[in-house]
Amino acid sequence: MKILIERTYYPEGTNGDLYIDGKLKCHSIELPWENNAHGISCIPEGTYECEKHISEHLGNTLHVMNVPNRDAILIHGANNAKKELLGCIAPVTTLNGPGMGSKSLMQLNDIVSQAYAELAKSNPVTVTLTKKP
Repeated sequence: MKILIERTYYPEGTNGDLYIDGKLKCHSIELPWENNAHGISCIPEGTYECEKHISEHLGNTLHVMNVPNRDAILIHGANNAKKELLGCIAPVTTLNGPGMGSKSLMQLNDIVSQAYAELAKSNPVTVTLTKKP
């Protein structure tokens, strides 16, 4: 399963179009780019493997692995990047402004369900982050 997020960067947040295996699924929100600074920046562009992660606080999520100079980066539910994210990625149904969206959990649950099914079959799940053309 290949997740592609094409990002648009704004001073207050990062918005994206999230594709699964080439098909537009939803959107995404992240913190603004602040040179990969821990807790205040989105992560660098690139391709990362994901693994299943169940969080006591967030429930079923995906762990984005091997992010340079970062740890504990997840794909999890959130509707306001500045209030709810520390560098993680949140899928959202609609975008409401830079780093803001709505109905995140609906999208997250669907994405996680698909990803967990692929991982159970030993198929890789990756996320690629790029700048929107």
